[in-house]
Amino acid sequence: MVRNRKETTEKSKKKPGLSTQIFIALLAGALLGVVIHYWIPSSYIKDTVIVEGVLYVIGQGFIRLMQMLVVPLVFCSLVCGSMSIGDSKTLGKVGIKTIGFYLVTTALAVCIALGTALLIHPGLGLNMSAVQKADLSSTAADSSVSLVDTLLNIIPKNPIGSMANGDMLPIIVFALFVGVMLAKLGNRASVVSNFISQFNDVMMEMTMTVMKVAPAGVFCLIARTFATVGFSAFAPMLKYMGNVTLALALQCFVIYQILLFVFTRLNPIKFVKKFLPVMGFAFSTATSNATIPMSIDTLNKKMGVSKQISSFTIPLGATINMDGTSIMQGVAVIFIAEAYGIHLTPANLATVVVTATLASIGTAGIPSVGLVTLAMVLNSVGLPTEGIALIMGIDRILDMLRTAVNITGDAVCTTIVSHQEKALNREVFNRD
Repeated sequence: MVRNRKETTEKSKKKPGLSTQIFIALLAGALLGVVIHYWIPSSYIKDTVIVEGVLYVIGQGFIRLMQMLVVPLVFCSLVCGSMSIGDSKTLGKVGIKTIGFYLVTTALAVCIALGTALLIHPGLGLNMSAVQKADLSSTAADSSVSLVDTLLNIIPKNPIGSMANGDMLPIIVFALFVGVMLAKLGNRASVVSNFISQFNDVMMEMTMTVMKVAPAGVFCLIARTFATVGFSAFAPMLKYMGNVTLALALQCFVIYQILLFVFTRLNPIKFVKKFLPVMGFAFSTATSNATIPMSIDTLNKKMGVSKQISSFTIPLGATINMDGTSIMQGVAVIFIAEAYGIHLTPANLATVVVTATLASIGTAGIPSVGLVTLAMVLNSVGLPTEGIALIMGIDRILDMLRTAVNITGDAVCTTIVSHQEKALNREVFNRD
């Protein structure tokens, strides 16, 4: 009996994690797709039954499951996030400074992502139009919508209609408005607040459940892609990874450190050295929430930051400051648009900046949830969500990198706010 328990425990320990399973599914799907493309002659069985039958149905089934989650998950997450922002009024100008910093750096992150992607062109060379079904052609970005109309369309005429149609910008604005009002009403709206918070928990649990079938979905989607386009899909995927990594490095080691020096005159190199263990922990766990205690403790003991400030700014940052995730989404938008041969107008790019910035408020600090909100960003400019399958298998390593960037942004903001509020002990910071 004891031996059986031990064997069961050992087997459970040896079972690969979800991220490993997805990565294995990516490689296996690519291998199968290449074999089908180069070594199996065209026939009814290959083309209709396997590629456009089994692989297409299972892959699209997984995509639809993710699409099913987008609207309710984003709405509930944004309402809960904006409720916490509403509570920050108790901290007055500290709350305003913190929220402003987070939103500005997120917008900068998206701009850096779009800028580097437009220079590198990660999606060129990958012709996904051959994979794309005819009924997906309607998803092409509408170039006739002007920037003025895009801005006006942010305000929903009918919030329920926007939810039904999947119009994400109006949904975001309405969710933020609802959250702020709930925070303002406080106990008078406690029943509604509790319902949305609990429904948000339901949606997060549903997201984790759907992600369990991700290996099968990724396997079929990637196998179908490579069965159609062959080896030409490899180089753009590597370019995508390099593009995201470059943008993350610029945000973490250039933008953040310039802001730290400009606002505090502290040594950025010393800051990075002292905060490196926290970045390593965030990298290994790929979750911002898990690093909250370690971040607060490190900022207090090694940087001289007041816990009164960090105990507010760090948890808030884990909720609304997702610069790394926004960078991934910005690069992914260009990558997928180029892969599918869809032209994005300046109005479309502006929509991406606004949507990705606001979506960061609703992105939970847990692994891989940024892929779900990526579907929302793609929908906002009419890009096919099927493109997510191309990056899902390699997303784990990038997820680890962007989590480290996210928590570094939280720490930089906390240090700057603490300095401005005269709650920073510079002697502790400068101590070796």
